[in-house]
Amino acid sequence: MSRHHSYPLFNLEQAGVPDDLCPVATVVSPMLPGDWRSMRPVVNRDKCVKCAVCWLYCPVQCVEEHAAWFDFNLNTCKGCGICANECPQRAITMIGEVQ
Repeated sequence: MSRHHSYPLFNLEQAGVPDDLCPVATVVSPMLPGDWRSMRPVVNRDKCVKCAVCWLYCPVQCVEEHAAWFDFNLNTCKGCGICANECPQRAITMIGEVQ
């Protein structure tokens, strides 16, 4: 006998959610963090020693490994700047997005 239950994802009545709570978002937004980001990271490839500190600290896992450096998937990067703050080589710079 399994203790795990399957709950319907968007059928709130079937899930037993009271109707007097705050509204629940039931439509998934097609926006990615890269659509609203105001700053983006740029890697100086001459300074990057591939220590992976940026990869460890990235909260959205957007750091991608290349042969000699790390780079960022700008579709998922939210521009928080944690990677630039934590980089011991100061190889990452945050620059403003062009509108």
